[in-house]
Amino acid sequence: MRRLYQARDRIEAQLLLDFLDRHLIRSVVLGDFLAGAAGELPADICPTLWLIDDQDLDRAHEVLARFLAPPQSSLDAAPWHCAACGEQIEGDFDRCWNCGRARPE
Repeated sequence: MRRLYQARDRIEAQLLLDFLDRHLIRSVVLGDFLAGAAGELPADICPTLWLIDDQDLDRAHEVLARFLAPPQSSLDAAPWHCAACGEQIEGDFDRCWNCGRARPE
């Protein structure tokens, strides 16, 4: 087993565990319940993800980088007009709020 990542909390650990599983990388979270002992244990008690198979390490680092990458913002996307009903839609929406038609490519 190889240590991959120390998560901030149980939620981040579970999200990454699921993300790795979708990429067929077997892993396990260790120490996910230690936060309940805060104050009694050293401060470094965050859950840690460990890889089951050592040969998955390189691929797991690539998946981890994608997981930790900041989301791409669509806030700068230009507004568009729905071809079906003519409604003006904000740029961060992919479907018309009025009629449900998909944004043209």
